[in-house]
Amino acid sequence: MVGAVIAPSLSGIIEHLNFNYSPGLLITLPSLGVVVFASLVGRFLPKTGAFKMLCLGLIPYALLGVAGAFINNDYVLILDRFLLGGATVAIQISVGSFIADCFPGEKRMKLIAWQGMAVELGGVIFLSIGGVLGELNWQYPFYIYLIALVCFLFVLKTLPNYSGKIESEEESLPPEKEDSAKVKMIFMAALLAMVLFFVSLVTLPIYLPESFGFSESLIGYYMAFISVVAVVTASQMPKMVARFGAENTVVVGFLFFLLGYVSLVTSVTIIFLILTSIFIGIGFGFTIPLLNHMMIEASSNETLGKNLGLYSMGVFGGQFLSTFIDYISEDYVIIYNVAAILALLIALGMFFAFKKLKS
Repeated sequence: MVGAVIAPSLSGIIEHLNFNYSPGLLITLPSLGVVVFASLVGRFLPKTGAFKMLCLGLIPYALLGVAGAFINNDYVLILDRFLLGGATVAIQISVGSFIADCFPGEKRMKLIAWQGMAVELGGVIFLSIGGVLGELNWQYPFYIYLIALVCFLFVLKTLPNYSGKIESEEESLPPEKEDSAKVKMIFMAALLAMVLFFVSLVTLPIYLPESFGFSESLIGYYMAFISVVAVVTASQMPKMVARFGAENTVVVGFLFFLLGYVSLVTSVTIIFLILTSIFIGIGFGFTIPLLNHMMIEASSNETLGKNLGLYSMGVFGGQFLSTFIDYISEDYVIIYNVAAILALLIALGMFFAFKKLKS
């Protein structure tokens, strides 16, 4: 939600704000903030606890998010979107810590699958609403950020304020020594997966109106459909892992990104656009939620906060890096060809790298 909520209305927002830099920056600048603040937040997590960290993230998230509608200065707007990333990483790391502390083993994977579904279901709702609101007024999509205040009230009402792990009937095994090589591999996989996913997110709001005459609301519905596919895929992720293994499932996810961009390159009809959304949604559902689980599994209790921060840096660093795809070419067909080739190379690289880690 942090960047995507304004994506369907990006062209109108840029026009009214007279923003003089790459339009994609408004979507990806919060990601840079996440990368910068992730390490700091990860270190503070053991001191503050997940509950306080989550509360400290939600309020500035709402205020900094809605402020974007009223800032006319480019530099202040850039700073606002950057700081929004700091609030975002506080939310993400604290939620990951809650899941790790409260749910062991197989229950944890199921809940992370649910979390992935929830993330993308939010995309379905807020991308659709953002597109409709953007047609009414370019400022209205920014008001969606205020939903964080409602979440803040839910947190106070429902989540336990605790320190340490909650005792469970199904205690997890004592943690083994952390596999630092695997942690680094998961970080790289998360970064590259989000680069590939966000290339579509930052380019489609410009490409679809130019090539297919999409309106802002139609862009919102189309991008929301990608999230619908990701929701369904994330729900099936544990079954896929049980049958093929976590590492192979991640590789399959990258192959679906490849199919998505190949389909987008050849999209001369709406049918190919639908295939693109299906393939990219599956690619997301088989990578990001699963990599989150793999990072938790690869971490010891002592390094969980640090590694969740590293995972956030990978996810949002990938989002920010996708901004620079515009510098490859002004022709989006060339950009999508590059993304397809990149997806193929990453899939092959991950397959052999994971195989080497197992040996």
